[in-house]
Amino acid sequence: MGEVITVSITPSHDSVFPLLPSFTGNVFVVSLAFADLVVAFYPYPLVLYAIFHDGWSLGDTQCKVSGFLMGFSVIGSIFNITGIAINRYCYICHSFSYDKLYSYRNTLLLVALIWLLTVIAILPNFFVGSLQYDPRIYSCTFAQTVSTSYTITVVVIHFFVPISVVTFCYLRIWIMVIQVRRKVKSEVRPRIKPSDLRNFITMFVVFVLFAICWAPLNFIGLAVAINPEAVAPHIPECLFVVSYFMAYFNSCLNAIVYGLLNQNFRREYKRIVMSVWKPHLFFQETSRGGTEGMKSKPSPGLNNNEQVKGETL
Repeated sequence: MGEVITVSITPSHDSVFPLLPSFTGNVFVVSLAFADLVVAFYPYPLVLYAIFHDGWSLGDTQCKVSGFLMGFSVIGSIFNITGIAINRYCYICHSFSYDKLYSYRNTLLLVALIWLLTVIAILPNFFVGSLQYDPRIYSCTFAQTVSTSYTITVVVIHFFVPISVVTFCYLRIWIMVIQVRRKVKSEVRPRIKPSDLRNFITMFVVFVLFAICWAPLNFIGLAVAINPEAVAPHIPECLFVVSYFMAYFNSCLNAIVYGLLNQNFRREYKRIVMSVWKPHLFFQETSRGGTEGMKSKPSPGLNNNEQVKGETL
């Protein structure tokens, strides 16, 4: 008979992908989804209206509101993507202090801070008069040639700084994963939960798609801001239009990425679609899920060691 060895896995660097707490992790994803939905409910329908009428006929106020909400959605999306990356980085690379940093209260405050910074980043548009109708794209949006300094500030704050922060976070996570795998190569290998790995990959793909979709428009904006008179007239209209719609198409891609890469999202999509045809089944499943969740909820008296304990060789 072989000796039975019990291995206690604590939430440290050796447990590479511990289960992400449902609230603190998902609240940022919900906030990102809200940012993506903002453009779908107001600016996009007005863009379609302008296309069908070959011009803007809804007045200056509607134009300003549409442009504001467009920017609110875009900047809110990248700030939320940055918040998600920081959340993943803290959970995996600084797991001992994670619970303190991302308590229920702190998480809500961080989400509120994200949206406060989003509003602060958008408000200067009203002072510099940069929310204007652009007939090339049938949209009321940020005009890159109105203020050189503000355009450079927007590109840096909205694109380069978040991209740098998110890149750092995900690189550190990948480095941590590689280091831990090598460290425990001859020891007990920690289990990497498939759901945790899928969640991480999903958000990483969201970030990569954002960078790809927004890079052309931001580089054009930066070039125009540096030398408006020399650069702006020489940018092909088709290049600007393609880069613009590439950027705003990114808001539609996130939901597709969630559905393709995450089984839980696919299941929920299917459940929501089915609820349209059979609402009573939706409420039955919701009620049953809540009851089962209460039954399976671990005792608050258990610590992390007791919850994750138990590998036998």
